[in-house]
Amino acid sequence: MKVHESNPKERIMQTATRLFHQQGYQATGINQVIKEADVARASLYQHYESKEKLCIAYLNRRHDHWFTKLKKQVDRADDPQKRILAAFDFIHAMNKEENYQGCAFLNMLGEISDKEKEILDIIQNHKIDVRKYLGSLITGDKSIKDHIYLLFESAIMESKLFRSQWPVNECKKIVSRMLKAEG
Repeated sequence: MKVHESNPKERIMQTATRLFHQQGYQATGINQVIKEADVARASLYQHYESKEKLCIAYLNRRHDHWFTKLKKQVDRADDPQKRILAAFDFIHAMNKEENYQGCAFLNMLGEISDKEKEILDIIQNHKIDVRKYLGSLITGDKSIKDHIYLLFESAIMESKLFRSQWPVNECKKIVSRMLKAEG
């Protein structure tokens, strides 16, 4: 499937995003990206020095896209408890939109080697940002914030595993009970 974007750099990124998302990082070859983006090899390497650099750009873009959508969903809620629950509604919506693909960052983590430190740093920083953001939505001690973060991450991965919304719904119920108990 070829991308119909006129800018070669953007065609490369759109193609890599789709391929990494659909078939994974390791299964996606540079030759396939070049062919499907309809660019010259030199054009790919002009914009991205290597497959690893392309992956880094993909993850950075994914981070921005993902957080923009998460914040938009959360900002619709009008009180603190509804805001944190809206984060789980975001997972629900992403599952529908992306056909239960799960977390792009954890998917990538499963495919990289220990030598790909720069990619690992981006994945870890994304998760740190998620944890901080979710923590900023609620009051309470650090442990409840950590529990909610872990339930959020669990909801993403378990819904991917079972290709179902039930993990998201159950985690949301648990969080709701936790917040009510807190006060």
